[in-house]
Formats: sequence, C-alpha cells, structure tokens
Amino acid sequence: METINPVDRLGDLAIFVHVVEARSFSAAARALGLTKSAVSKRINRLERQLDLRLLQRTTRAMSLTEAGRLLFAEAAPGVAQLAASSRQAAGLLEAPRGKLRVSASVTFGKLCLAPLLPEFLAAYPEIELQLTLLDRMVDLVEEGYDVAIRLTRTPPPQVVAKPLMPVRYRLCATVDYLQGRKIETPADLAGHNCLHYGLGEFGNEWRFQRAGEEARIRVASKVTVNNSEVVRDLLLADLGVGLLWNYAVDREIAAGRLQALLPAWTPVGPFGQTA
Repeated sequence: METINPVDRLGDLAIFVHVVEARSFSAAARALGLTKSAVSKRINRLERQLDLRLLQRTTRAMSLTEAGRLLFAEAAPGVAQLAASSRQAAGLLEAPRGKLRVSASVTFGKLCLAPLLPEFLAAYPEIELQLTLLDRMVDLVEEGYDVAIRLTRTPPPQVVAKPLMPVRYRLCATVDYLQGRKIETPADLAGHNCLHYGLGEFGNEWRFQRAGEEARIRVASKVTVNNSEVVRDLLLADLGVGLLWNYAVDREIAAGRLQALLPAWTPVGPFGQTA
C-alpha cells in the first residue's frame, strides 16, 4: 500500500470534499487553482490509501459510493472549519484583534508608551491591550507576554528582536544645585552627591568617553533608587548630580528645570553609549 504522510492525506481529503461539493472534477480544479488531472490523481491516491472506492464516475456523471458518503459526512465539517480558521487568521493581518500582552520598564512605559496609547487604541479598536510595567526582564514564554520592550544591545538569542529607538545617558543637575559648584571634567564629580537609576547598574564608578579617551570616576551617592522618576525628582529638589536615560530627563532639560553637563563627554553604562 502506498504510504502518504499525514499532511498530504489531509490535503487529499480536502480535495475530495471540494470535488463532492462542486459535483465536478473540473469545477473543483478551477476553484483550487489545480489542473483537472492533478485533482483526479489526488482522489485516486486517496482511494488507494484507504483501499476504498469513493466516487463512481463516468464521462457524463459522478456519484458517491456508500463509503464516499460516509467519508464526506465526516470530513466536510473539518475542512469547512479549517477554511474558516484560515480566513480568520488572514483577517488578523488586515485588522489585528484579540489580547496583546506587553511588558516594559516602569519609567519608559509611563513616559514613552503611555502617551501613545490613545492613538494606538483608536487605530486598532479590536485590540485588548494589557500593558505591564516592571523593572525586570520577563520570560516571554513562561509569563505569557507577546512583546517585551527592554533597554539592551544584546537581546536573548531565542527571541525575535527589533530596535525601536536609540537612548542615551544624560548627566544633569539643577541650576540652583550648580550655583558655586564647578563641574568641567568627569573628575569634578568626585566631590558631589551622584544619583543614578538602579541597584548596581553603574555602581560607584562612572565611565565617560571623549574622542577615544576614557575617564573612570569613583563617585558617592547618599541614595540609590531603582526608579528613574524618583531620581529625577531628587535632582529637581537640588540634591545632587544625576546620570539617567535621556527619556527620563529630556523634558526637564528642554524646559530649563535641569541643565545638561559635560556635553563633550559621553557617559557609558552597562549597555554601552546607547541602547
């Protein structure tokens, strides 16, 4: 007996259902984009595999055998469901729908993603968005997320990753804090209260680069916080010099509430100059 793999068997069954519904080999072939001879070969193969005669056919007519009627009754609903599922899946490309679970860091989510949500939801009204803000890496598979937005230059090898936007570090402080204080080189930071995001992201050594030159400065901080917005608020309270991602402080710098420092030097963090 001829051996057919399960995928080909399903294809042969689908062609059989189309032939019966069209009441014609020629009509089924046109609907499926096949030749009449190809359809006939697939039906013959299915009959050989099952060792059953499914169709009685002459030059003028075609009819089902009893085995053919039983097989059609069982196979037709499955083929119809498969076609409906394919149409539904294709429709997702035109109009995305369903639940979309997204994870992002807290500050990035609040400052960068949240302002985009009204426009996104208006453009895709059939999407049910679940946005979870966490300052930790998530496991997409184990925790059931569809998308994770993270700051990294080296995403895990098992995920499909796409860069969205560059980010940079900003060294800044308020004008009031800087009154009477000089910060002209990275070495000047050694005498200041140096605030940054994270529990160990920068540690007590800050690195800067300029035209191939690197400076490593030992700094001290009276407080370490794992939230960029809290660090930004401490800076706005004139409590020190801060090293933060640009999206956390760019608005304050543009508004004059914070002043960018050492523009000739590029801060370098665990992800390099940018992420």
